[in-house]
Amino acid sequence: MGDTAMENVLAAIDASAYATSVCGYAGWAAKRLSLPVELLHVVQRQDAITARKDLSGAIGLGVKSDLMEELVRLSEEGSRTEIEKGRVMLKAGEQLLRESGITDISTLHRHGGVVETILEREDHARVVVMGKRGVGHEYASDHIGSMIERVVRSSEKPVLVASREYAEPEHVVFAYDASPAAERALERLANSPLFVGLPVTIVMAEADGEAQREMLTRAEAGFASDHPVTVVMERDKAEKVIPGVVAATEHSLLLMGAYGHSPIRRMIVGSTTTEMVRTVKAPVLMVR
Repeated sequence: MGDTAMENVLAAIDASAYATSVCGYAGWAAKRLSLPVELLHVVQRQDAITARKDLSGAIGLGVKSDLMEELVRLSEEGSRTEIEKGRVMLKAGEQLLRESGITDISTLHRHGGVVETILEREDHARVVVMGKRGVGHEYASDHIGSMIERVVRSSEKPVLVASREYAEPEHVVFAYDASPAAERALERLANSPLFVGLPVTIVMAEADGEAQREMLTRAEAGFASDHPVTVVMERDKAEKVIPGVVAATEHSLLLMGAYGHSPIRRMIVGSTTTEMVRTVKAPVLMVR
């Protein structure tokens, strides 16, 4: 995995209501993994361009050139304001992390595309932390940020999607389907310092046969004998079973392989993964 000293927790924040929670989960992961945090804010290029289009479109044709110039000036000021807002956000995020006991923090302020910047910075990241929804969509409960989907599809790293409110995880609910991604997630769950001491519930949906029971038993056997592990096997669809177990488990974190096979083939971004991130109120850690 390269030079451990270089590794970090990469946390992307924007002006949405999720920024505080992203800092909370980044701090939690950094403490457990003994890693520094890189706090990232990206001013998206299209912000100023979109604003300019909106302004000129709203006023229509035949605008005097001096008014148009004024619009351009306001757009440029808007862009500067976005950059200034980003600086303030990074300062506030750094302060939150310091208050939670994290001392090794770097901040990065970029202009460009959020997804592209995350992918460019993730080489040294052990985990990437993002908010469930970006600014502009934070109250749309059925909107999973397209950015998350793009990052999960393209990233080589586990992606932790913060819930709206931060609560320190006290229990891991693991959506298991015996796919290669789920097996990789299982290996991390059994061995990563991120999960040390946390009780685990392994959930297998759309399962009622002996073969699935054996898979569950094998998954359970991967844990140390003193690790509290419970297994749940249900016939119902994953989209129903897993959110139910998460909702019934206080302060849980949902862990899942991001690209599955079997019933979960459709589970993937575009299907169950998206559905899980959209419906559960807990943070979701996705492993490729």
